[in-house]
Amino acid sequence: MMRAPFFPLNLLLLLLGLGFLLALVQIGLVSVAFGKLGLSQGSGFLLLFSSLAGSLINLPLFQLKSGPPRPGAMPPLGRLWRFPQLEYRGRTLIAVNVGGALIPASFSLYLLGHNPIAPLEALAGVAGVSAVSYLFSRPVPGVGIGMPVFVAPLSAALFAILIAPELSAPLAYVSGTLGVLVGADLLRLKDIRRLGTAVASIGGAGTFDGIFITGIVAVLLA
Repeated sequence: MMRAPFFPLNLLLLLLGLGFLLALVQIGLVSVAFGKLGLSQGSGFLLLFSSLAGSLINLPLFQLKSGPPRPGAMPPLGRLWRFPQLEYRGRTLIAVNVGGALIPASFSLYLLGHNPIAPLEALAGVAGVSAVSYLFSRPVPGVGIGMPVFVAPLSAALFAILIAPELSAPLAYVSGTLGVLVGADLLRLKDIRRLGTAVASIGGAGTFDGIFITGIVAVLLA
């Protein structure tokens, strides 16, 4: 989901996400998910740690004119953790996160090219998760777009099982990752204008922001 990057709070969330992923690694669930996607353990962990490293990189795209949030609308943590150099100045820089957007999207295209998923099946899965993500995501003034973490993986797994049960694992990953990017990020760009945030990153704070975890959990459930 779209978040303003580089705040200490986001770094804390990233560390919590890393702890969550390490816990999954410890009990072997990540290896199971990678296996269901046809990846070797080495390739799977390369994808995992590339996403973690890439979550620290945001590539600027363009700027939007935007209005300040309503007085008192910014959550207390938003005030506490702001960096002075990222103070809102009437424009919002839209960036794309490498680990939370580019890598998962690229891997989704890889899965579509290496699995017999029909284009209409992929489109239906992505559209379904996009709709759910849009309905459950909300603009948070001074912060960005937020959504409950497990809504997307549950819906992605459900759509994948209903649409193509024999290919549910790769379809769940594709639907979950691309669906969140479309529904909670791209379709919410219009809401960024009234959030009063200096930077909004497509793919959010990276791995813990939901994109990568959505894909892994969706595959485990499918």
